[in-house]
Amino acid sequence: MAMREPMNGQPTPGTEHPQLLRRFGLLQATALNMTNMIGIGPFITIPALMSALNGPQAMLGWVVAVLITVPDALVWSELGAAMPGSGGSYVYLRDGFGRETFGRLMAFLFVWQFILSGPLEIASGYIGFAQYLNYLWPGVTTRNGLSPAGAVIVVSLGLLCIALLYRRITSIAQIAVSLWIGTMFTTSAVIVTGALHFDPKLAFDFPPEGFKFSLGFLLGLGAATRIGVYDYLGYYDVCFIGEEVKDPGKVIPRSIIISIVAVALIYVAINFSIIGVVPWREFVPASDPPAPVVSLLMEKIYGAKAAGVFTLMVLWTAFGSVFALLLGYSRIPYAAAKDGYFFKVFARLHPAKNFPHVSLVVIGLVSIVCSFLPLQTVIDALLVTRILVQFIGQVFAVMLLRRCAPGMPRPYRIWLYPLPPLIALAGWLFLFASADLTLKNYGALTLTLGVVFFLAWSWRTRQWPFAVPGRNESAGPEINDH
Repeated sequence: MAMREPMNGQPTPGTEHPQLLRRFGLLQATALNMTNMIGIGPFITIPALMSALNGPQAMLGWVVAVLITVPDALVWSELGAAMPGSGGSYVYLRDGFGRETFGRLMAFLFVWQFILSGPLEIASGYIGFAQYLNYLWPGVTTRNGLSPAGAVIVVSLGLLCIALLYRRITSIAQIAVSLWIGTMFTTSAVIVTGALHFDPKLAFDFPPEGFKFSLGFLLGLGAATRIGVYDYLGYYDVCFIGEEVKDPGKVIPRSIIISIVAVALIYVAINFSIIGVVPWREFVPASDPPAPVVSLLMEKIYGAKAAGVFTLMVLWTAFGSVFALLLGYSRIPYAAAKDGYFFKVFARLHPAKNFPHVSLVVIGLVSIVCSFLPLQTVIDALLVTRILVQFIGQVFAVMLLRRCAPGMPRPYRIWLYPLPPLIALAGWLFLFASADLTLKNYGALTLTLGVVFFLAWSWRTRQWPFAVPGRNESAGPEINDH
């Protein structure tokens, strides 16, 4: 295994293998998170959000999503500052549950579900890109998904993202900031336009009995919250490239907290800007693909030509989102393989440019394939799959580490511990419980298959729980690449 580089970002003399370089400061890390969080999400999910409760009261889903993601962000901040390695959740679950016991299982299950859920999230950006491009170029999407021309565009976009990331981390940081500037300009234009033309009668046009509490309201609130959480996903993206962050003990928690607070305010402003100009009944119930509501907003105020220009800005934002996602997620199989928990081929760094090129290409190609699924299926599947292992698992990991490793260096500690982790846990359980039975069965099946494959693999390699007495397990499992 290659030695880690020192905190100053310079390679260790005599190191035999290429190392990841620490080039992400607070600006670059925050830009990466916010570009990922904003992305195309709020521009494509507003119709589905309003449809969940059939009216503006669905904005309660955004409130509940904030109440879940802010405490969860504190969990990520403590774990990321204490263990700033590539892989994020993989590292936290492995160390939190014990490297050679249940941590092996949790790390394996995370990588197992990630192979699908990570590309699903990236694919949602490609789908959103195609849906807004359809406003400029009718025929890119159809009622059944992508047209042949749309398929070519999505594949080309995915390959372009791979090509841009196939380079040194120093230039990637500069690209991330450039994409972030474009993203902030786009969202600012939406917010300013909506504020100047805001009509409270449209924004607060609640249907009769819109707030009547019932089981249906609770399930609808769960659906709206899942959409809200999907739009917030990415506040932790910097954790997946922890080995490439300068002064990670300070930069990681600060970038996470700044990102989630700023984006929460931005999202509220964006949503009210849109529903205060475009009547929600024009796009509810949501179609598939959903209406390009931001383009409709600009068309209503400035005309079709201005809406076309702004649609190009939304496309830029969508591209920035998938770029940030692919950058962070390509580090996860790399980190697992480097530690001996995944196929060794994924541990390879590019000999000249120092980045995990095999992992990047594989995640990028799987994302392209997933982009041919319906958007709502993509959102629901990726969230339900992640909740059981990643989000709930990390809440228990931070608690286990507090109990079993009290002396562990923690540059950042969760405020008001243990209240935030418990709030996050309750929120994740609510989201899973309120999901459709088919989705819950899908999540349970994915988890069950992961356990079966883990046990079969562990038995074959004689690792925990089938370890041979006297075997040195500290070296990690040996994995055949073939």
